[in-house]
Order: sequence, then C-alpha cells, then structure tokens
Amino acid sequence: MTDRVNTHASWRLAGARASEDHEAFRETVAKFFAREMAPHEEEWRKAGRVDKAIFSIAGSAGLLGLGVPEDQGGSGTEDFRYNAIFREEAARAGISVSAARIAVVNDVCIPYFLSSPEPLRTRWLPKICDGSVVTAIAMTEPGAGSDLVGMQTRAIRQGDHFVVTGVKTMISNAGNADLAVVACKTGSAARRAGISLLLIEMAAAGVSRGAPLKKAGQPSSDLGELIFEEVKVPVGNLLGAEGTGFAQLVANLPRERLSIAIDAVYQAEAAFEATLEYATQRRVFNQPVATFQANRFTLAEMRTELDIARNFIDAQIGAINRGILSAEAAAQAKWWCTELCTRVVDRCLQLHGGYGYMDEYPISRLWRDTRAMTLYGGTTEVMKEIIGRGLGIR
Repeated sequence: MTDRVNTHASWRLAGARASEDHEAFRETVAKFFAREMAPHEEEWRKAGRVDKAIFSIAGSAGLLGLGVPEDQGGSGTEDFRYNAIFREEAARAGISVSAARIAVVNDVCIPYFLSSPEPLRTRWLPKICDGSVVTAIAMTEPGAGSDLVGMQTRAIRQGDHFVVTGVKTMISNAGNADLAVVACKTGSAARRAGISLLLIEMAAAGVSRGAPLKKAGQPSSDLGELIFEEVKVPVGNLLGAEGTGFAQLVANLPRERLSIAIDAVYQAEAAFEATLEYATQRRVFNQPVATFQANRFTLAEMRTELDIARNFIDAQIGAINRGILSAEAAAQAKWWCTELCTRVVDRCLQLHGGYGYMDEYPISRLWRDTRAMTLYGGTTEVMKEIIGRGLGIR
C-alpha cells in the first residue's frame, strides 16, 4: 500500500475520537485476524462456512460479548466503537465475510439476550461470550422476508411448552448455530401482536438444517435453512412477554442495520484503497491509469463520498452509544451506505479493467461479496419506506 493511501486511511471511522483503549483493542483484533482467520480464509470459502472452533478462539481472545456485563462473561463496556473497529479491521484484512460470523453474534444476537429474563441471561450469556455456544437469529421465511408480520412459523402453547412448526431461511450461522432466537406466531392476534421470540436449541428433537444455500457471493457466510417440525420448547424459553416479539425486533433492528452500514463503508474503503494503488501503478498508453482526467475525477468523487459516509456513520455510532439511534437514522445509514458500497466497488472494478474480473485481484471478490448488502437486513426499498413513514407520509 502506498504512503499516500495509508496517510489518508489513518483518519478512521470511529477512530477520530478513539481512546488508547480503543487503539489497544484495534491492535488485538488486527493480530487475531492475521493469526487465526486470514490463513484459513480460502479454506472456509471453499467449505461454505468458517470452522466452528473459531468462535471459542475468539471468545478466549475477548472478542465475543462486546457490551455484555463482566459478571456474565462479556467486556463490560457498552461502546459500539469497539464493534465498529472489529468490522474495520476485518475489511483491512480482507476477511469481512468470515469475520462477520463473529460480528453477527456481537451486533445482532447478543442484544436479544441482554433484554431477556434473568435465568436465560445467566444460562446462556457466559457460553455465548466464551464461544462454546454459537447463536443465530431466525426471522426470514421462504414467504416472508422484509415483511416480518407475514411469517408462518407457529408456536402453539401446550401446557408448559410451545410446539413450534415452520421453516426459516437465509439464516446467518445456520450451519454452526447451537441456539437460535426464533420469531414465530404464538397467538391468534392479527399481525404484530401475535409475534413472539423463542430460544430454540438446535439439538432439540424436531429441529433440522437444510443444505447450505448457494449464493452469488459471500461463500463463507454460512447461510442456510432451519426447519422446525413439532419442536417442544419450554415456556421459560420465551424472550419477554408473549406477543412482544415484533416490538423487540423493531427495537434491535436499528443496531443491526447500523452494523451493516458500517461494514459497507469499510469494505468500500478497502476497495478504494486497493484501486487507488492499482490505478497509480498500472500504465496504459504510457501513463498511469489514475492520471487520465476521467479516472482522476472518478477517484475524487469516490473519496468525497466515502468521507461523507464516514462522518455520517460516526454520528450514528455516537447516537447508538447515547441510546438515541432512531429507526429512521439507521434506515438512512443502511440504504445509503450499502448503495454507496455497491457503486464504489463497481467503479473500482471498472478502473481495474479486465484484470478486475480476475479472481487473483481482491476487487473481484469484493464485487461479488458486497452486492448482497442492499438486500439483507431489509432492502433499500424497505429502508426508504421506513424513512418516508417517519416523515408522516403514509
């Protein structure tokens, strides 16, 4: 990497106001990725998922349980800058897809446990934090993606158990998960009021996993189906009161969407840095690719857009740390930053010319892997609906 690229990149997202503790954490994360994950990246991409052992290794390194109280096995610090630093270093190491398996636990799954009844927190959080239990959240169904109220998975109360039947698809960590937060219909109430969240152990009778889903990119993302056939789940595994599942999902989705937006900006940054280096070294018609005015302007535009995105994201990290991140702001961050990432990566591939389409260049992988970001966590169109409704337009 050239000095010019590194100098600009030293202004880091969530790093402008970082403390010595944040920088020490950054160093720990970078070393962990270099030692424990990067050497296995190709193996995991071919296998279709990361080795499950990496969760225990991450737990031992203190990289699981960000925001979880120390007495329950976590870091004891609620500061989303740590989560952001984890994502940034993953992008720098070129292992964002594999590292996201760990980030899914920290950024998406753990908040549901933090708000769960005390017996569930005591039982599960220490195991999640040490990596001995891998978690997933199961919302999406074959006929219900962004429209959560359309889910068909049912949980019928029978004495001290629920009996759960249904299919969830496109579930992150589906292959490695030991435990899943499952959204299902528990009552006859219409739409939102009938949704509840249940903890279901993957070893329970009646639980099975479908074959890993084949995707256009992100081969190591461990995306799959979870199938529930009359699974008996203790009533004590209910997260919160019955019928409050939709409210819990709405409360936690902004955090998930912000984490996707952060990841999008970091991966776009990685694409830009790689492209700037390539374009200043690759020569066409006896001059560097970057020195053609059209290309120079393209690089200038991308640099400007990335800096704008960094400032907006930094503000939203501050908002979540203060407990004031709104659904609308998270939706803004999610759609704009993921669309920016898609646009930047595509332009970066173009600047590589034909070599950009070759697997030997990182931009080819980034081009395939980042395209899904505008889809998961709620599509761009759904994000705009949330923002529009927040404006009072219905």
